[in-house]
Amino acid sequence: NISMRRLPKFLVALTLAGAALTTQATAEIIHKHSPHSVAVTIDRLQAAVEGAGATVFARVDHAAGAASAEMVLRPTQLLIFGNPKLGTPAMQQMQTAGLDLPLRVLAYEAEDGMVHVTYNNPADLAADHGLPADAPYLAMMTGALDKLTSKAIAQD
Repeated sequence: NISMRRLPKFLVALTLAGAALTTQATAEIIHKHSPHSVAVTIDRLQAAVEGAGATVFARVDHAAGAASAEMVLRPTQLLIFGNPKLGTPAMQQMQTAGLDLPLRVLAYEAEDGMVHVTYNNPADLAADHGLPADAPYLAMMTGALDKLTSKAIAQD
């Protein structure tokens, strides 16, 4: 039994514990801005991915999907790509990593016209799937995503 005198402390502790769990479960999304349109940004990203020897598995045009349902969505495209040399070791350690692989990058136009490039931090794979945080493939995925998205948004 918790006495009435200790109830406020118990509630504070319970609230803080819940907040800690929520914070840990929140994925980190990396954000960048592109000076190009969504289509051009994804074209450039696809070229960078293919130029690096990775495989593009799909390109999803969410705005076109919305239009097919007679709905309006600002330009929004997703590129799904990967390299089995990086993703396979993660899935060998924990096959549930396949829920988050291959990698995905989303480009979308905000209401103000700014084009955003976003992707999940590969380090989240460690927490979400029980992979070692210091796994070399996670560092390689992180570096590859940064390099590829930086090429896509470069001014040239």
